[in-house]
Amino acid sequence: MRIHIATDHAGLELSHFLIRELTKLGHEVFDHGPSSYDPLDDYPSFCINAALAVVADSQAQVESLGIVLGGSGNGEQIAANKVKGIRAALAWNESTAKLAREHNDANVIAIGARQHSPDEVLHLINLFIAEPFSKDARHERRIAKIATYEQTGDIL
Repeated sequence: MRIHIATDHAGLELSHFLIRELTKLGHEVFDHGPSSYDPLDDYPSFCINAALAVVADSQAQVESLGIVLGGSGNGEQIAANKVKGIRAALAWNESTAKLAREHNDANVIAIGARQHSPDEVLHLINLFIAEPFSKDARHERRIAKIATYEQTGDIL
C-alpha cells in the first residue's frame, strides 16, 4: 500500500517512527513534511499536500491512503478534508479507526500525536489500513451524497 503522511511539529517524532515501521511492513511511504522541527510550523500545507497525493494516486488507480498527525489531529483532519475527494476521519480508538474505513470509505486517517503512545497509533493505523470498505448500499449512497455536494453544492 502507498501511504502519504504529514504532520505538524507535535507529531514529527511520531511520523518518523511510523515511516520506519510502515516501511518495515512493506508499505511505500511518502513524507509530506515537515522535514525539521519548528514549533511555529503551519501544518495545513503539509496535510493538504498529503491529501492531494492521495487524490492523485486514486485518479491514477494507485491504491493509497493518507495519515495526518497533530497534537489532537483535529486541525489536520480539517485541512485534509478541504481537498476534493478526501474523506479524512479522526480516529481515537479501534472502533473509530475501523468504522472510518468500513462505513465511510475514509482515505485519510487523522490521529492526535499527544493523545496516544507510538505503539497505539501504529495499531490504529494498521486497523485502518486492513479494514475494507463494506460496499453496503446505504454507505455507498451516503458517500455519493457527500461527493455530489462537494462537486456541485447540491444537497440531495
